[in-house]
Amino acid sequence: MTTEQTAPDRRQRLPSATGDTNEARGDRPAYNPAEIEPRWQARWEEIGLHHTDLDNDPRPPYYLVTMYPYPSGDLHIGHWYIVTPTDAIGRYQTMNGKNVFFPIGFDAFGLPAENAAIKNGVHPREWTYQNICNMRRQFKSMGARFDWDTELVTADPSYYRWNQWFFLKFMENGLAYRQMAPVDWCPRDQVVLAREQVLGPDRVCWRCGTQVIKRDLEQWFFKTTAYADELLNYEGLEYPVPIKVMQSNWIGRSEGAELSFSVADGEHDASGEEIRVFTTRPDTLFGATFMVLAPEHPLVDKLTTEDRRAEVEEYRFNASRKSEIDRLSTDREKTGVPLGASAINPINGEQIPIWIADYVLLGYGTGAIMAVPAHDERDFAFARKFGLPIRQVVAPRGADPAGDIAEAYVAHTNDEVLVNSGEFSGMPAPEGGRAITARLAEQGKGEPAVTYRLRDWLVGRQRGWGAPIPVVYCESDPSCGIVPVPYDQLPVELPTDIDVWPAQGNPLETHESWRRTSCPKCGGPGRRETDTMDTFVDSSWYWWRYLSIGKEDGPINEEREGIWCPVQQYTGGAEHAVLHLMYARFFAKALNDLGLVHEREPWLRLFNQGQILGADGERMSKSRGNVQDPDELVARYGADTVRLFLMFMGPWDQGGPWSPTGIDGIHRFLRRVWTVTTDPRGVEPGDPESGRLPAGESASNTADALRRQAHRALKKVTDDHAAYHWNTMIATLMELTNRLIRLRGTQVVDEPAWDETIQLLLLMLAPIAPHISEELWSRRLAAAGAEWSSVHTEEWPRYDETLIPEAQIDLPVQINGKLRDLVSVPANLSEVEIEQIVMARDKVRAHLEGQEIVRVIQIPNRLVNIVARSR
Repeated sequence: MTTEQTAPDRRQRLPSATGDTNEARGDRPAYNPAEIEPRWQARWEEIGLHHTDLDNDPRPPYYLVTMYPYPSGDLHIGHWYIVTPTDAIGRYQTMNGKNVFFPIGFDAFGLPAENAAIKNGVHPREWTYQNICNMRRQFKSMGARFDWDTELVTADPSYYRWNQWFFLKFMENGLAYRQMAPVDWCPRDQVVLAREQVLGPDRVCWRCGTQVIKRDLEQWFFKTTAYADELLNYEGLEYPVPIKVMQSNWIGRSEGAELSFSVADGEHDASGEEIRVFTTRPDTLFGATFMVLAPEHPLVDKLTTEDRRAEVEEYRFNASRKSEIDRLSTDREKTGVPLGASAINPINGEQIPIWIADYVLLGYGTGAIMAVPAHDERDFAFARKFGLPIRQVVAPRGADPAGDIAEAYVAHTNDEVLVNSGEFSGMPAPEGGRAITARLAEQGKGEPAVTYRLRDWLVGRQRGWGAPIPVVYCESDPSCGIVPVPYDQLPVELPTDIDVWPAQGNPLETHESWRRTSCPKCGGPGRRETDTMDTFVDSSWYWWRYLSIGKEDGPINEEREGIWCPVQQYTGGAEHAVLHLMYARFFAKALNDLGLVHEREPWLRLFNQGQILGADGERMSKSRGNVQDPDELVARYGADTVRLFLMFMGPWDQGGPWSPTGIDGIHRFLRRVWTVTTDPRGVEPGDPESGRLPAGESASNTADALRRQAHRALKKVTDDHAAYHWNTMIATLMELTNRLIRLRGTQVVDEPAWDETIQLLLLMLAPIAPHISEELWSRRLAAAGAEWSSVHTEEWPRYDETLIPEAQIDLPVQINGKLRDLVSVPANLSEVEIEQIVMARDKVRAHLEGQEIVRVIQIPNRLVNIVARSR
């Protein structure tokens, strides 16, 4: 900041009027947001105030994006809670000389549209676009500075054409592939379900309530694991710590060794097969006393002996009905069945039994574990239940490892060594682990390895309202195989002639005229892929398309992308931490490797707002009946009041249950701003002190104090903008407005400091309450005979640093808790000196007449409260 005050200097005297803060008096109109706000919204749209020149504006670019909404029908107050503060960021950056781009779109594919189609007998497109029209109106009513010229809708073929284009590029570069995978299957509807379609702890189908099972089907994947290590790197990114932690845990990088156990001969079909396991503790290999496979492991059928087969099949079926969370729970009793086969420990040749158990997952590691019950809690509980051996092989140096083990030993100590481990006994555990791995590597039975919890992204969805996957299965020539749709035939559009959306299954599978096509390779008969893409594909790249609306020869305008990206600020909910927020990072890295974008991260800074819950403390939903309709609040109070109320609720990253308590106070604050701006010489009816300076105070000294407060407020508001501390920012503006109310009608309104303070107040208010600040700013310009220009194009003012130090402080003086005076005193006076000054004040002495002082309470630099009682 510079030391000079550079706020625009349009000073003028306002016409005199009298009256209170609620009603029109004389020539002063009342504050009427119902008239003001639509008028300014129309004016802004007419002049293109919020349109961004993406190519030729010389100002530094500032790309601001908030997560686009799903068009569910109506905005609720939670949408406002994220959008209006983000809008304030854009307006503030504009006033700081940035060329701000703040676009909007709609995440239009998904399950709710299919639900509505089934319920109402309409095509999902019809329901979706009706909702978009309504939500567009609601967004405009909040005064958001969205650039509507770049609006996108993901269900439009002009958008999902490029999803398909990316899919083909990923196929060409080994980032998209098809393979067998376990999926959730509804046996009644005969349909694959997405994870969000499986409901509750009993895992039932969202449509028919039938219990869901697991089934192996061919599925499409994106190879997110190719970027697992890079996704763990957040250098240069401002992300909330919880997001980094959640993503890191989801990726789940583990270092250790991959070891090979051979299957011992027996009455099964897997003799000589290898079972590879990953372990982070190769030092415990001598303690492996059994092996456990995931029920879905591909070798289970071969390993199972005939006398065990019925029990194994029943167990596998029951496991298929459980969620991963249930299976991994440490609280539930361990279950499992032996297969009748054994494996050979590669380090000592010991044969150990092979079991299946649902606490082992096929998707983590290799889907098989060497069970070391002495050093793993889950293995220990399993061994205890089924009477399997428990052998301690790691212990603190000097400890006796003999005897029964009461609990699994998992804690590490600095001096732990290997025991009961043959020639490796006595070695420090880390060294012993490396030595065991090296020995097995020499024998071709193991090697150091890194594994991840992260799995490749299953992008296929068996539903009809999504972007079609652009491949054809040739039914004429087997050598053709899976054939990509040629780029010049994109988009593969969804059919529009499905009159009744079916309650069961994917309608694309039965739409013969759409499904049947010719093979792009040989020209013979073929069938289209009927799976559609996960909607998270839509949301993994949309900010690049905002910059490229209308581009027909590619998905991304490379010149604009080079200017505007990465996005400087991205806002939205933390609930997308390991889905959208991570998939988008994968896309950035993949597209960079394909030469389509220059950056490897989509956003430089991420902010997660808190969540506004219903008044009942539950997430807002129409089914719960706890949704707050913002239209009702806007009709009653105006958009600016609703915006400020949401920002004033508390820290933006916390949220909380919705309550309208306090919104009247915010509305009174805006009426006070209106009053001090349009009627500075008025007085408060019924208040004999209104319009009078305190005894002994001069207009000049009071004006100086007012100017100091205004510039200190400006510094606080500026700092709060940088930190997104909206609640304390608004509190500061309230304090300043209250001071103006107290000085209204006094000689101070004729001092330059009054006009400067009003001007600063409106400029500070502009980003968060855009309508009232625009109206009052235009009135000031008109009164001064100046040409109109929007307050939102004004430069953000700079505070005068010489006024910031607290050379003087203004102390409210209360008597029995009621404000009676305001005294300006030098900073850092002693309490005794402050008390002497306060007691000498005429107003204080008048209020204390006939009373006895009990005590004087001082809050340093904040308040003096005199407790008195009648004599």
